[in-house]
Amino acid sequence: MQARIRSVGGNALRLAESVLLGGGQRHARQNAWAAVCENRRLAADRGGPARPAGAATEAGRR
Repeated sequence: MQARIRSVGGNALRLAESVLLGGGQRHARQNAWAAVCENRRLAADRGGPARPAGAATEAGRR
């Protein structure tokens, strides 16, 4: 059931974003997220950390 809630929440967020943000701001946010994903991919290819130093990990949260 949690997956459904997240899906609905994501759709609601996208709807609110489309209403509140202009196309340019939304596009800039999408570009920024694409850059984050690309940086993570490149770090994985290098074998380096995919997260910035000091970021919480699953083991660190327990």
